[in-house]
Amino acid sequence: QVQLVESGGGLAQAGGSLRLSCAASERTFNSYAMGWFRQASGKEREFVAAMTYRGDATYYADSVRGRFTISRDFDKVTVDLQMNTLKPEDTAVYYCAAGRAEHLHLQNEYNYWGQGTQVTVSS
Repeated sequence: QVQLVESGGGLAQAGGSLRLSCAASERTFNSYAMGWFRQASGKEREFVAAMTYRGDATYYADSVRGRFTISRDFDKVTVDLQMNTLKPEDTAVYYCAAGRAEHLHLQNEYNYWGQGTQVTVSS
């Protein structure tokens, strides 16, 4: 079973940057679409960014497009989320997900989830 472990969360100031990384436990990960979702306190979990299993297409929520970049390394079996120009509203727990998703923005199409990593952006 694929296991995902996120790292790289922490505290940043508004306008700053953070890079999240998600490491998979096995190379099965390379056949899955990968996504990042986030959940702010008191809110539902929402889509942030995703990449197809081939790595040939990326998708972003409107709120992060142009500021966040998703990438994956098939050799290292990782997927990263580079977050620039951070805003206080980016504060949330960020989750990495993997699955044979066709609609990459839909949470229920992902089978595997990491434990989450906290990102806090101060104003």
